[in-house]
Amino acid sequence: MKVSVMQPALGFLVNLGRFLSKSKHIKSKKDYENAIKYYTEALELNPSNAIYYSNRSLAYLRTECYGYALADATKALEVDKNYIKGYYRRATSNMALGKFKAALKDYETVVRVRPNDKDARMKYQECNKIVKQKAFERAIASDETKKSVVDSLDIENMTIEDDYTGPKLEDGKVTLKFMKEMMDWFKDQKKLHRKCAYQILVQVKDVLSKLPSLVEITLKETEKITICGDTHGQYYDLLNIFKLNGLPSDTNPYLFNGDFVDRGSFSVEVILTLFGFKLLYPNNFHLLRGNHETDNMNQMYGFEGEVKAKYTAQMFQLFSEVFQWLPLAQCINNKVLVMHGGLFSEDGVTLEDLRKIDRNRQPPDSGPMCDLLWSDPQPQNGRSISKRGVSCQFGPDVTERFLEQNKLDFIVRSHEVKAEGYEVTHSGKCITVFSAPNYCDQMGNKGAYIHLRGSDLKPEFHQFTAVPHPNVKPMAYANTLMQLGMM
Repeated sequence: MKVSVMQPALGFLVNLGRFLSKSKHIKSKKDYENAIKYYTEALELNPSNAIYYSNRSLAYLRTECYGYALADATKALEVDKNYIKGYYRRATSNMALGKFKAALKDYETVVRVRPNDKDARMKYQECNKIVKQKAFERAIASDETKKSVVDSLDIENMTIEDDYTGPKLEDGKVTLKFMKEMMDWFKDQKKLHRKCAYQILVQVKDVLSKLPSLVEITLKETEKITICGDTHGQYYDLLNIFKLNGLPSDTNPYLFNGDFVDRGSFSVEVILTLFGFKLLYPNNFHLLRGNHETDNMNQMYGFEGEVKAKYTAQMFQLFSEVFQWLPLAQCINNKVLVMHGGLFSEDGVTLEDLRKIDRNRQPPDSGPMCDLLWSDPQPQNGRSISKRGVSCQFGPDVTERFLEQNKLDFIVRSHEVKAEGYEVTHSGKCITVFSAPNYCDQMGNKGAYIHLRGSDLKPEFHQFTAVPHPNVKPMAYANTLMQLGMM
């Protein structure tokens, strides 16, 4: 009797989970979350099925829970070491996490077992190329300070051709007129001249390098600031923010909270626009680093490929240098702390610790700098392993202790897609804001931004929906290994 009841239920759950995780027509985050739910229920009924773990791993991959995806793929192989899709899923998870050597080992297994699988061989070759490239970079690196790209540029003697009719800096400086012309130029899918792009990058590197790792500002009672979350190369949605909320100015300050690039295929346009406004209003336009302002992410999720396609590899290296100088956190009126990711893997971290972070580097795998870029909140108390495979997840008690120790009221962070564009958790003390609506053209989420006023620092949420953009798909420049519709 027990078997006869369980088997139909199990079959229903598995079929529904398979449909939701693999359907080419159903792509929203909610569908993938439902697939995870159904596979989880199926695994409770039958915890020794490698296929269920593998398929849930795929659903986790599509919701960017790479740590969970890796764990499920590993579990599938523990259940059945001959299950080849398990190796494929684990390789994809490790690639997403930037663990290229581990990924290569699994791709080798797939190719050995399936030598005629063209897709597997292509991914193996691409991964092998990345591993060799990384080894080469380590080999030529020295303990000496690496020479900056800036030192090899001769911007003054770069020629702007007569047939270029686009915006130009005025006497080498960014002006409001230039910014308006550049935004319209980008809107028409035209490319800023490389000389102008280099001028912006060199100048903004100088501005950012003079800032502390923790920026501290004070809003007067009559002043407000707009905080935006991830924009991820969605240039036309960025323009919509400015349309709805006004262009940045000294009287309309903004804070963009990281993840300006990758995934969306207009990342160059987004970041040059943001950098331009930083130069125009250095004291009232603020930028913080996200986990995607890093080399590994840019290599996998499109920004490096986009810069190389629109400009050169040298320009990408300069972007990389500039990203390393982006501040990591911002404190407003000594009461609100803003960072891209979240709080820390250990208690006891103070604002003074954040001020002391040497940020001019690629982020480490652990520690406060890593946590600021990568961690996520969770509803239950305590800490747990990150769904992303990097940093941790922190509970309301962790938030409460941190705020109390540092005499803060609440934190604002980004880093996660939210259906409404924002989410308030931890009894109002942890706020998430995400500003890329219909993320990757498939999530169906709203975008949002926050107003904070100096008079009361009470967050006011403003939502918006995605606007049309040219027919260039997200991830158009991403590494081919991140095309997840495999096997």
